[in-house]
Amino acid sequence: MAIRNIRVMGDPILEKTCKEVKEMTPRLKELIDDMFDTMYEANGVGLAAPQVGVLKRIVVVDVTGEDPIVLINPRILESSGEQTGGEGCLSVPGKSGTVTRPNYVKVLAYDRDMKPVELEGTELLARAFCHEIDHLDGHLYVEKVEGELVDVESEEAAAAGALRERQAGDVHGDDDAVGRLVKEGDAVDAGMQDVAAEVRPRLRRPVQQRGQRM
Repeated sequence: MAIRNIRVMGDPILEKTCKEVKEMTPRLKELIDDMFDTMYEANGVGLAAPQVGVLKRIVVVDVTGEDPIVLINPRILESSGEQTGGEGCLSVPGKSGTVTRPNYVKVLAYDRDMKPVELEGTELLARAFCHEIDHLDGHLYVEKVEGELVDVESEEAAAAGALRERQAGDVHGDDDAVGRLVKEGDAVDAGMQDVAAEVRPRLRRPVQQRGQRM
């Protein structure tokens, strides 16, 4: 498994229609694994094969960090309702925009074993299904944006700065607690190992933020 380069807006491959998958091969299984790794590494919740330079109708989605979904040759059977909200894309880094999508979607596809599956999604999952299937037909979400794209990098940096300030305030505001931690160094080391073991499985979970990236 490997992290692949994500193609960005302006790359001609993102404007092309992908070809259907006829059969599963070891190379395609490797591609699917790499797509998940690439998506998690980029803190995304969805990724389509053309975003990593492969013109195949393959999509991976995981909106919780715990429920990986593979869609091969997906098509939307039903949709209903409406949701309007922030949306981002790994192929349009640093930007987000307001997009209206169906609030409910039913998709027919094949799984990684080429067995047919029907999946239903609402809210973010429905948005991710629509966003990624658009990629397979050469469309980016920017075509649907209402108003202007927003620079999210500055928003993320501001939020991260505010969090660091709060954390610093918490530490400096309790000198007694810090002293106790220093005196109990061995216990702290053991405790941190426990915390690390608990946190490590969460590292693949997508970061929740304005304009989920797909």
